[in-house]
Amino acid sequence: MMEKKKYPVIFSGHGSPMIALEHNSITEGMARAGQDVLEQYGRPRAILMVSAHWYTHGTFVQSSPEPRQVYDMYGFPKELYEVKYPARGDIALTQAVQAALGEKVRVNDDWGIDHGAWTVLVHMFPQADIPVVQLSVDGDIPYAEEYEIGRKLAALRAEGYLIVGSGNVVHNLRAVEWENKGGSPATLRFNDYIADAVLKGDTDKVIGFSSHPDAAYAVPTPDHFLPLLVCLGAAEGDKATVFNKVCNLGSMAMTGFVWE
Repeated sequence: MMEKKKYPVIFSGHGSPMIALEHNSITEGMARAGQDVLEQYGRPRAILMVSAHWYTHGTFVQSSPEPRQVYDMYGFPKELYEVKYPARGDIALTQAVQAALGEKVRVNDDWGIDHGAWTVLVHMFPQADIPVVQLSVDGDIPYAEEYEIGRKLAALRAEGYLIVGSGNVVHNLRAVEWENKGGSPATLRFNDYIADAVLKGDTDKVIGFSSHPDAAYAVPTPDHFLPLLVCLGAAEGDKATVFNKVCNLGSMAMTGFVWE
């Protein structure tokens, strides 16, 4: 099949790190999103990964040719720490990010490919044969600037790069209901609100998420929501489709989007 010229943008919920070991409707949704990219666009030159778990003061990008896999979670079964995702880096993508963002971004190789990234990528692109470069989420800038970072990165899509964000539309660890296989009423309301805004292209609603009555519950800290804003900016108004519109553990939304 002929490759299309511009790669899509993907945002995926990741939830519990145990998703890396699971095989269910959610992981099938991730796998389909990755397979669709390969079938419709061809293999990307590299993936620019925006993970909620590299939450920083300032904006940073990786340059390591062999970024380490970070097991940044504690108290999980031994099998989870044995999951390997040996993606290599891509200096050309690092340099492209630097060119796009200018002085707003600095190189930092202290981190690596964290579980926000590899728990999703192990399902989307299980061969680990596409280079991965992580971009951090800057916790110090206004939400509208997160969106603008995405807009500045949008041109990378036409250069053969896939932009992937990983976080959660709703992520409240303190309100987790371990026996709840679905979402709480507040989770469902907020998830529906954001999903509807994304699908309608109502960018202002997504950036202004904190005005929603359930925002303090759904997004008690912004780290897991902000990758969505970067993705929204990189999408440049392209049409979104939704996958994995699933809520679980009471206070988690696994909703994902593809813009193309």
